[in-house]
Amino acid sequence: MREESAERPGEVVVVTGAGAGVGRATAMEFGRRGASVGLIARDRDRLEQAAADIRRFGGRALVLPADVANQEQVQAAAAEVEKKLGPIDVWVNDAMVTVFSEFVDVSPAEFKRATEVTYLGTVWGTMAALKCMIPRDKGCIVQVGSALAYRSIPLQSAYCGAKAAIRGFTDSLRTELLHHKSKIHLTMVQLPAINTPQFDWCRTHLPRHPQPVPPIFDPGVPARAIVWAAHHHRRELYLGLPTLIAIEANKIIPGLLDRYLARTGFASQQTSEKVDPHRADNLFEPVRGDFDARGNFDAQAWHGSVQFWLTRHRLLAGLLLSGVLGFAAASKFQSNRQRLR
Repeated sequence: MREESAERPGEVVVVTGAGAGVGRATAMEFGRRGASVGLIARDRDRLEQAAADIRRFGGRALVLPADVANQEQVQAAAAEVEKKLGPIDVWVNDAMVTVFSEFVDVSPAEFKRATEVTYLGTVWGTMAALKCMIPRDKGCIVQVGSALAYRSIPLQSAYCGAKAAIRGFTDSLRTELLHHKSKIHLTMVQLPAINTPQFDWCRTHLPRHPQPVPPIFDPGVPARAIVWAAHHHRRELYLGLPTLIAIEANKIIPGLLDRYLARTGFASQQTSEKVDPHRADNLFEPVRGDFDARGNFDAQAWHGSVQFWLTRHRLLAGLLLSGVLGFAAASKFQSNRQRLR
């Protein structure tokens, strides 16, 4: 029995955080496949640029300037999508903001804002999606998570807390949908470090420029994974070997990882470049400028993931692994026979 549902040209998709980064790349990926995409973010200009790109691919696009921390704006955006594009098939919650700082240097207002956008923005998006999907008993909601939902690191306490909260919220909601035998699918995609503009415009109290913890992936990789997750009935998707290692290692040696990250986590999240004291950030207001999916770490970014390929081809991967283990066992048996002669 196949576990996936076919991708449908012309499906209606909503993506939050669609103005840049992973959200922008995801919206483009859906657009390339013929979807009609509702684009939610605060900066209208970047949304218009994304919409123009989607239309060039042959898809339809609807620009929906909104702050995901505002539940009423998110609900109004969902209603506008259903009115102008049609019933929502897929909703992707990706919008986020963060503060790079030791916790003791974060103000209450900063922590609250990062939590409202990253965590409550996902809650409000999910709520809006369900109000549209429950009457039809169909649809898919994709929560864009992070390895940091399982394994927190220093200097990003607000973001790590929000991603862990999203995971807890999603797991709770999933059980409720299962209780009602709902046909709405809920999935979460846990990402590794991605080369996005967030490191150029996030709020930071660090002395040096923020960077993603290597290895770094191109945003096209999670975009393809999110589109794939929207059409396959997996409970959760770990993207990339670094994500898998971080999550599984934290189950076995969390204390050792605490000490390792205390020693390495400060330097690994900063470049050698000093932070511009006049740097603008997007915590409370969007940063104007020509930003798209990618940030400034393209030279270091990986454009594919063997682990994701194996995830998509589990049967083939299992057969290959069985073959390798069988060959190793046969070789060892033959070697032992020769020694016994």
